Amino acid sequence: MKFLVLIGDGMADRPLEALGGLTPLQMANTPNMDRLASESLVGSVLTVPEGLPPGSDVANLSILGYDPRLYYSGRAPLEAASMGLSLQPQDVAFRCNLVTLKFDGPSTIMEDYSSGHITTGESGMLIETLKEKLADHRISFYPGVSYRHLMVIKRDEGAADYAAANCTPPHDISGREAGPYYPSGSGEDLLIELMDKSREILKDHPVNVERRKQGKNPATSIWLWGQGKRPDMPAFKEKYGLSGALISAVDLTKGLGVYAGFRIIDVPGVTGYIDTNYVGKARYGVDALRDVDFVYIHVEAPDEAGHMGKMDDKIRAIEDFDRLVVGGVLEALDNRGNNGPRSPSGPNDNSIGDYRILIMPDHATPLAIKTHSREPVPFIIYDSRYKVNSGQATYDESIVARTDVVKIDAGFTLMDRFVDYKQTAGEKH
Repeated sequence: MKFLVLIGDGMADRPLEALGGLTPLQMANTPNMDRLASESLVGSVLTVPEGLPPGSDVANLSILGYDPRLYYSGRAPLEAASMGLSLQPQDVAFRCNLVTLKFDGPSTIMEDYSSGHITTGESGMLIETLKEKLADHRISFYPGVSYRHLMVIKRDEGAADYAAANCTPPHDISGREAGPYYPSGSGEDLLIELMDKSREILKDHPVNVERRKQGKNPATSIWLWGQGKRPDMPAFKEKYGLSGALISAVDLTKGLGVYAGFRIIDVPGVTGYIDTNYVGKARYGVDALRDVDFVYIHVEAPDEAGHMGKMDDKIRAIEDFDRLVVGGVLEALDNRGNNGPRSPSGPNDNSIGDYRILIMPDHATPLAIKTHSREPVPFIIYDSRYKVNSGQATYDESIVARTDVVKIDAGFTLMDRFVDYKQTAGEKH
C-alpha cells in the first residue's frame, strides 16, 4: 500500500456575498475532488488544538500525526531545519519577513506582508546588506525564498528569553495599523531596535529604488515573528513504519519534513503562489512512490491568495490544485496500471499497486479576514481498492456541516486513521 497526502493550503473559506453566499471552494470548478468525494470516506477535522495559533505550522504538524501540544515549538525552527541550519538548544530562530510598511503621518500601516512577493534574487541582496549592518556575535540572518527569511539569536546567559516574546504574523494585520503589533514582552527592546534599524538600512537600497521605479512595493522593513527553539519529535517511520518524502515550495513545510525524517524533493519552478509548478509537484510525487511508502505534497497558492484578499486568485488556485495536482496524480497513477484488472501474477512492473489518498486544506484562510482561522476543515480519504458511496456530490465545506460523517476533534489522530496504523501494527481495532 502506498500513501499520498495532497494539501491545498488555506483552501477552505466562508460564504461570500460576492459569490452569492458560496465559498471559493464551492464556486471553483473541481471535478476531480468532487468525484473522489462521492466515492470516498469524507469527514471534518479540527487541525488546530484550542489555545494554539491557527497557522500552517500547527496544522500541518497535526495532519502528519504529531500532537502540536507536545511537539510545537514555533514556526521559525522548522524553517531553519529546511535551510540546513542546526540550532543549538538555547538558540531562538525568528521568521524574518521583508514587508512593506506605509508611513501615514503618525500611523504605520502593514501595506504588504510580502513586499509584493519580492523575488528571491532581490530579497537575497537585501538580506546580505542587513547581515553587513546588523549581524554580530549573537545575531545572524539567513536568506530564504521571496519575502521569507530567518534571523537567529544566540541567547547569552542571563539574557532575555526571546522565545517568550509576543510577536504577531504580519499577514494577520494586512491593511491595519502595525504599531500595536510590534514585539512585546521578553526581549522586546532588542527586537524592536532591529526592526527600526532595518527601516533606515532598506529605505534607499538600490533594490527598493528600482522596485519603486517599476511601480512595485518596496521592502521597507523586516518583521520578526514565529520564533522558537528546535523541536524534539520522533521520525515518521518510527511512528508509522513508513518511509516518506515531501514536496513543498515553502521552508516551513519542508522543515516539518526534515524533522519527520522525510526525503525532501525539490521541484523546479515552485514558487508558493499561483504561478507555481503544479504539474511538476504531481509528477515528482508519484515518481517518488517507487522508492518510498508515503508522499506529502503541499500547495501554498490558495493560502497566499487568501492572505492577499484576492478572490479570483484563490478560486484559480483551487481549480489549478484540482486540475493539475489532484488530476495529475490520478492520471499518473492510472498510467501506471493501477485502475485496470490485475494479472494473476500481480501488478505489472509499471504499477505501484494499491494506494490511498488524503486530500484536504490544513486550515481555512477566509478572504474576509485575510488570515487563518481555526474552524474544522473537510477531508477526503480515497482508497484505490474500493469505492464508498459517501452521499456527497461535491468536495467543499458542506461536508463539515453534515452530521453523518466522521468528525475528528483531535486532528493529529487523522493520520492514524489514514494509514490504518493499528491494523498495520497487528493490533485489534
